[in-house]
Amino acid sequence: MPHAATASGADAAAPGGEPVGPLERGLAVLRALAAHPGPRMRPGDLARTTGLARSTVDRIVTTLTRLGYLRIEDGRDVVLAPRLMELGNAYLACCGLPDTLEPLAVALADELDESVSLAVPDGAGVRFISQSTRRRTMALAFQIGDLLPAERCAPGVLFAADWSPEQRAAWRTRLHDDPRDLGFPAVPPRPEPPASDEVEAAFRQREADARKAGWAVDDQLIEPGLVAVAVPVHASDGSTVCALSVVSHTSRHSARSLAEHALPRLRGCAARMEAALESPVPATARPAPAGPDRSRAPKEELGPEFLQSLARGLAVLTALGSAPGGLTLSGAAEATGLPRATARRALLSLQQLGYAASAGDGRRFTLLPTVLELGYARLSRLAFAEIAQPHLARLVEQVHDSASVAVLAGDDIMYVARVHTVRIMSVSITVGTRFPAYATSMGRVLLAGLPEQEAAARLARAPVRRLTPFTRVGAAELAEAVAQARRDGHALVDQELEEGLRSIAVPVHDRAGQVVAAVNVSTHASRGTPDDVRRALLPSLTDAAAAIEEDLAVVTERAGLPIP
Repeated sequence: MPHAATASGADAAAPGGEPVGPLERGLAVLRALAAHPGPRMRPGDLARTTGLARSTVDRIVTTLTRLGYLRIEDGRDVVLAPRLMELGNAYLACCGLPDTLEPLAVALADELDESVSLAVPDGAGVRFISQSTRRRTMALAFQIGDLLPAERCAPGVLFAADWSPEQRAAWRTRLHDDPRDLGFPAVPPRPEPPASDEVEAAFRQREADARKAGWAVDDQLIEPGLVAVAVPVHASDGSTVCALSVVSHTSRHSARSLAEHALPRLRGCAARMEAALESPVPATARPAPAGPDRSRAPKEELGPEFLQSLARGLAVLTALGSAPGGLTLSGAAEATGLPRATARRALLSLQQLGYAASAGDGRRFTLLPTVLELGYARLSRLAFAEIAQPHLARLVEQVHDSASVAVLAGDDIMYVARVHTVRIMSVSITVGTRFPAYATSMGRVLLAGLPEQEAAARLARAPVRRLTPFTRVGAAELAEAVAQARRDGHALVDQELEEGLRSIAVPVHDRAGQVVAAVNVSTHASRGTPDDVRRALLPSLTDAAAAIEEDLAVVTERAGLPIP
């Protein structure tokens, strides 16, 4: 639901006027892509879904692709790109709740040995902002950013106590318009649309029960087998800022036994959270898209096909997450390098579209959880190989040789992503293939990323044997090959794994700078000398690794990503 501006004074974005058209339409395209059941859409489908002209959709897609928020695959399919998660990350940083409360939620999950969630109200729904899950066969599948109907989960009952008459009316309208909950992709749709008056009566009763007890229960409302208990976390003024939930399965607990097991510790944790909100832990400031205006160069490059107002509006949105609690108008203008009038128009549009609001002092502007609807949950589900694959494909297009990503698996490397080139003579390797680390370029890069003593221990215990006449097998020469890879930042292996096969690899780092994978290009030894390979392949290979690292950094800013 749009939030009107309430700020006043010289630093406020006064209400009135229409949203910036390109920003409004660009956000509509992102919403359509995020809500689409498939992973990709064609521009024509986007035009039909949004009601926008095809030419407008084409310009929006061009702009968002240039910004890194979308990708074009197979020449025509539009796909959300991992970098889009920086918008949701901006909200999570701006609201400050995960930074302050998540450590307590993680400790509670460990204590209870159950999944624990933090959720906030979002219109007539409930949106997750933190998940601490247990790894089990029957595991919780919700992601940060997922939206649930208020009436089908425990937190929704708690939030409804604070609803205004307008919010309750909006909930009834949603219930009437979408009785099967088809607008909530995270939950199974109702098999039969229930009567709205029956749903409302049951919801009212659960509200009354929760108000009396101080907690709420979800007894398989989302789907059979899923049970949850939630308690409110209050701000100093008594309002409910979020809900703390413990979630389990009927194979472990009934709703009643889960409440008996978890409720005392849930309440204790909520009290600690409320105390933490009184003196929150200072969050690490996120980098803002500092000036000068970053939209100028692509505008000069692409001309009218690049929608500068859209780019600037998204820059303002991202900038609001650069400091906990948001920014003033002056702060947003300074962070983005935009004129105050331009930043003001973007802020006003974000307010009217329901993505931002003014804070209590009327001068500072914060992001709202609705920002997470812009593909955050979908992109959170990406596996490591899915993040790497598009960059491998682009690399293969550039160098016309096969490219791969691998990780260490004991004394071996294991391929986790691969893109083949089309040649009469090419290297045939598939995902899951393992090779000894000591004889491969990716293995040496991965070993070089370990502490020296650990790398030496792995080499010492590995069953080394001569695979070709060129294989280095001596302890000293293998140690030097790894040390050389550490110094150079890459490794080249010339026919040591197989005669005629030459490969070059570089490391892939995580947000903390640790080597977590390696990316390589394999080619035939007849295609030049080793120095020729370095000159021809290393720049593109390094760029591909950097692109994978950028996506990893965005995806893992708020959640871990299992790497095989």
